[in-house]
Amino acid sequence: MTGFTPVLLTLPSFTPSLAVEILPHGLTIHRFIIQADGRTHDIVVGPEAPEDHITQKYTNTIIGRYANRVPIGSHKLQRNGYEAILVAQANENARVSLHGGPIGFDSLSWTLLSADTPPTLFSKAELGHFPTEENNSHAVFRLVSPDSDQGYPGELTVEVLVALLAPEPQVTETGKEFDLGSLVYVYRAKVNKGVTPVNLTQHWGFNLDASMKERPGSNVKNHYLTLKADRIVSRDSDSLHSGSYISVTSAPEHNHSGKKIGDKYPEPGYADDFYVFESRPIDVPKRVPISTFSDDFDLIKDIITPSMTHSPVARLLSDISGLSLAFDTNQSGVMFYSNIGAVPERDARKKIHGGSGLKGDGLAPGTAAFLEFHDVLSAFLDPSNMDGEDGLLTQDELYTNYVRCDVRFKAPAK
Repeated sequence: MTGFTPVLLTLPSFTPSLAVEILPHGLTIHRFIIQADGRTHDIVVGPEAPEDHITQKYTNTIIGRYANRVPIGSHKLQRNGYEAILVAQANENARVSLHGGPIGFDSLSWTLLSADTPPTLFSKAELGHFPTEENNSHAVFRLVSPDSDQGYPGELTVEVLVALLAPEPQVTETGKEFDLGSLVYVYRAKVNKGVTPVNLTQHWGFNLDASMKERPGSNVKNHYLTLKADRIVSRDSDSLHSGSYISVTSAPEHNHSGKKIGDKYPEPGYADDFYVFESRPIDVPKRVPISTFSDDFDLIKDIITPSMTHSPVARLLSDISGLSLAFDTNQSGVMFYSNIGAVPERDARKKIHGGSGLKGDGLAPGTAAFLEFHDVLSAFLDPSNMDGEDGLLTQDELYTNYVRCDVRFKAPAK
């Protein structure tokens, strides 16, 4: 079965703190391994067998062409003088097209690029940040989505850089919190004609305690979550954007300012709540004129600068394992989901998480924090976004979407 042989990324041998297994099928982060304090953790949930991602959908996969929900039917698209029609196809229910339609990017096998088939959407200057002798610390994948794919106009070429960054010596210790390195992914895209919606994300779910033998299959209610967001999207009964927002000050369960996830936990849990980040400076633009792309073009340098220069918009922490994740991105917000749709009788659980690896032994609801960084839901349907933050890409533009995840460890109190 193609696409299910993992691509292993590791840091150089002198800093063996992080490793990642990526499946070309769905560009899936199958394992995210952290070594700290003599323990080995896999901090992303999911099945043991790579092939089980076919049925255990949307678990650590890429999502596209368009993350989250769009009303089905025809939608006129307009940006910077270009026009096209999106015919959104139903797959979640009769009203909703979810994650790009019936056959989204999560269902397809991506091509691992090499010297023989080099990237075309990353410049020589950008790839120069990753020397060939450290080739096992990064990889670039490509997918070409044809015109009218799932009703989306234009042929869309997408390339994704996934890279591990070693910890910087000058910030190795900060108040007894050790920097273990970073995982970075950068999505690039261009459309060959006209205009098309693009909203990509990684649908990854974290549990920082699941690999601890003392706490197999534990929930994430004791994890601390910080989101620098001031409002959430108001949704209708099918989780489509209603066109309005709710301030987190009026909904204390959504005011994630370092509180435990289980504090003011709504029943049955957090379900696809989209948090819009507070206004902040962004160094890496989401779109640039494609005419500026050249051998010297370089947005990567700002992404991979030392982690102390990045101001995280989200942080997930466990004082039980001592692990924490700090996230930086150029996206407008984050979808937070506490895995309430998990079905133990249907799913499988990794052996390192206390499971058998077999279907029927999955994790229960509430056992993962899915943090999916992307733009506001169906932004192109809001006339006030026209030619601005509308989630559209024209043939004159190059799309860049990045997330940087800095991994840290602080020894738990005895």
